[in-house]
Amino acid sequence: MRRFFFQHRVWLAFGLVVGFLLVQVTWWLTFQRNYIQQNIEYAETAWLQEAALVQRLWAATAPEERPALLAELKEAFPHLEVDGERVYVRPERLAAYRAEQMRYLRMFAFEGPVFLLVMLLGLYLIGRSLRREHEYKRRQQNFLMAASHEFRTPLSTLRLLAQTLQMRELPREKALSYLTHMTHEIDRLEDLTERLLATSRLAQGLGRVEPRLEDLNQAVGRCLARQQSALQARGATLYFEPAPLPLPVALDPEAFALVLSNLLENAVKYSPGPEKPVWVRLRADRGQAVLEVEDRGVGLPKGELEQIFEPFYRVGDEATRRTRGLGLGLYLVKSLTELLGGRVRAEALPEGSRFVLSFPLGALDAALERRPA
Repeated sequence: MRRFFFQHRVWLAFGLVVGFLLVQVTWWLTFQRNYIQQNIEYAETAWLQEAALVQRLWAATAPEERPALLAELKEAFPHLEVDGERVYVRPERLAAYRAEQMRYLRMFAFEGPVFLLVMLLGLYLIGRSLRREHEYKRRQQNFLMAASHEFRTPLSTLRLLAQTLQMRELPREKALSYLTHMTHEIDRLEDLTERLLATSRLAQGLGRVEPRLEDLNQAVGRCLARQQSALQARGATLYFEPAPLPLPVALDPEAFALVLSNLLENAVKYSPGPEKPVWVRLRADRGQAVLEVEDRGVGLPKGELEQIFEPFYRVGDEATRRTRGLGLGLYLVKSLTELLGGRVRAEALPEGSRFVLSFPLGALDAALERRPA
């Protein structure tokens, strides 16, 4: 609701400024038109008065003195013409003066809209910058609240289980169950801490990778083996489809494990049903090793396929409230994938979503060149 009122006020202010600029430019063009028209009328009147005065002077001048007077008149009044006893304003000079003034008017008429467009463009850019800043601050606030919740929940669970073990004598099986639960919560805290540290390093430009040539089939297989039991405990079913041939790519095992872990976590987290199928596919395509992670979850809005990789961004208000997370997972996926020399994109499916990562086959030298010093 607050966001709606903020946007409403911003658009209202923008509309008022635009209206003021339109009125200002319209007034300025009207003023310039009236001013130029007055100049034309004044010039015509002044020239006619000069012609009348010169007519009198010409009539009062003796014929033998008129040649000298004519030379002076042509120099002083180039817009006047003497024909016998008649003095009049030269039509071509009057037409040229009018054309020149109308050219000024057309120039002003062109500059006015250009000025208005430049001002509107500037206001639009300022408004977009303010909106992005507001959105970024909102995401940071959401991140702080989510981070507090994400840390508080496992800490509260650990405190409760530890106090229970201290205060009560429990059967061995029950105690082992509590200890296993505590281990899971510690792993959860460790995962959160690692994501925050990785994000901080990337934001400060300190993100480092140590790529080495590995078979992507084996690297994905190792990651899935480590995470399969935890994901299955949350209802996920993994379907792994490796490539028929080896896919040698430059990988940092730890960075790639974090990338794939975030993609799997994202797939399971946004699959609200009891069944959470996740497909992990590998293939070679035109010199690239392609990794696909596909789910049948809530899906992605097509208008947000680029925004989801921004830090602190989370899809959908309701989904954000019902799912845990910090809004950093996909940001880490994109940043670490690019550090490894790869690319990532998201695809919206009729049911669910698909994330596609691609790495150059056998490109260890290029990956070492991209590694920060």
